[in-house]
Amino acid sequence: MRRRSQTNAPSATPAAPAPPADRVHWPIVGLVAATLLAYLPVFRAGFVWNDDDYVTAPALRSLAGLGRIWTDVGATEQYYPLLHSAFWLQHRLWGETASLYHLVSVLLHATSAVLFALVLRRLAVRGAWLAAGLFALHPVCVESVAWISEQKNTLSLVFFLGATLAYLRWQATPDRRGYGLATALFGCALLSKSLTAVLPAALLVIAWWRHGSLDWRRDARPLALWFALGIAISLFSAWVEHAVVGAGEAALGLTPLQRCLLAGRAVWFYAGKLLWPSGLSFFYPRWEIDVTDWRWSALAAAALALVAALGALRHRTRGPLAAALFFGGTLIPVAGFFDLYGFVYSFVADHWQYLPSLGLFALAGSGGAALGARLARFGTGWPPALAAAVLATLGAQTWRQTHQYHDLVTLFRTIQQTNPQSWMPHASLGQMLLDARRYQEALPLLERAVALSPASVQPRNNLAMTLENLGRPAEALRHFQVALARKPDSPELHYNIGNLQRRLGRSAEAIASFQLAVRLKPDFAFAHQNLAIALHETGRTTEARRHADRARRLDPTLPAVNF
Repeated sequence: MRRRSQTNAPSATPAAPAPPADRVHWPIVGLVAATLLAYLPVFRAGFVWNDDDYVTAPALRSLAGLGRIWTDVGATEQYYPLLHSAFWLQHRLWGETASLYHLVSVLLHATSAVLFALVLRRLAVRGAWLAAGLFALHPVCVESVAWISEQKNTLSLVFFLGATLAYLRWQATPDRRGYGLATALFGCALLSKSLTAVLPAALLVIAWWRHGSLDWRRDARPLALWFALGIAISLFSAWVEHAVVGAGEAALGLTPLQRCLLAGRAVWFYAGKLLWPSGLSFFYPRWEIDVTDWRWSALAAAALALVAALGALRHRTRGPLAAALFFGGTLIPVAGFFDLYGFVYSFVADHWQYLPSLGLFALAGSGGAALGARLARFGTGWPPALAAAVLATLGAQTWRQTHQYHDLVTLFRTIQQTNPQSWMPHASLGQMLLDARRYQEALPLLERAVALSPASVQPRNNLAMTLENLGRPAEALRHFQVALARKPDSPELHYNIGNLQRRLGRSAEAIASFQLAVRLKPDFAFAHQNLAIALHETGRTTEARRHADRARRLDPTLPAVNF
């Protein structure tokens, strides 16, 4: 592409000279202190939903386990080896002290806010510290910071912004060491969360914003390696999401038109939550995408019209279009074009816009600085007072929002209030009561979960187990069979059905169910043991001993079964 003259680029501003060290020092201190204050309640919080899939499992806590984190796809829920290595190290340092995991997440978030400001200052964007403050204190970020599982967001963003800053410095003073540092940081970001693969595209948007055009040698060629790395990691991550995590259960069946309409609504949803962060929820209602409803098409058309309008204004100012391209572009992986396991619960989630939100925060910071310059004509105290009021309001809402992460019960009770039609809190609270053998209390919650989401397998399985323990085996078996019809390859369902059949004295049917369970999951120790017991009850002692021995080898903690 031909490079335009920079004399007609109104948005391109020469880099500002570095301010004195003390002028940078105090904003950093203030930003970190404000972030710690806003998130103070999380230091009294514990682990919540899904955290046990990220805080290092017992089998991975050794040095050999650290090796498995890097070499065994499936050893961790998602293949983010640098993230899980960080969790491994944290567990070695303080075990399962939840407050220290929360401290790390908050400090990573504060670090990202500081790096965000430094990147914007490097680009000579006005209002850099205001933009960073909005990001640090906005309640939409609470889900990423207060939920320990989302340390993948806070850690990966530090590397994402560090790579951005290093790359911009390398562009100013090119050398191999600088490019190598930037590339290494980008690699660390990819190994913490694959969504950061959008960085080279984001850097092209920044280059266009700065120069008004893109030049192959200056802008694109240095990022060719980054694009290759990002594409490779993204494809691998998509395979893991589908084959290991189970994304196929979520959004399969959506047509291309439905996906486009979903993306059109999602981008407005996310922008709306940034502009007016009310009704934030851990789980939002899962939309039914109706292609015949004109409102869906209108939202998608409005998004395209806005981009076209901002494009028409690019000769006057490129900033708004660049911010919109960054925001919308980095949302593409989570907007509905690709299947994610989280779509089982909702098509939108606050933590999915943690990185994309930076584009709109940068625009808001720049716009706030411009507004402040106008208000300064009425008195120099007005701009800082207004900025402080906005940040204090956001910080107070963040403080309130963090309380829901105190424990699992508090989290799910809060979801019941903010999203009463979500089946997940009812199912999770019901499972907790089931695990505590409080069957009578679990029953109405699990019945409600099944009523809200008849296709969900796990709530129905738990409802069946509850009914079985309440002495209602016929109803339990009916729910087990409905669940099995939806997920016939589930070893756990076959195992549970086998237990019920054995309880009813139907040993031959129980044996068949246990055999299916161990065929689907050969290392299922409990299934091997119960199969051994059922075989022994029918006089097949030799087979029973073989499965009993197999169960003990798989899990030496199981009680011995002697025949």
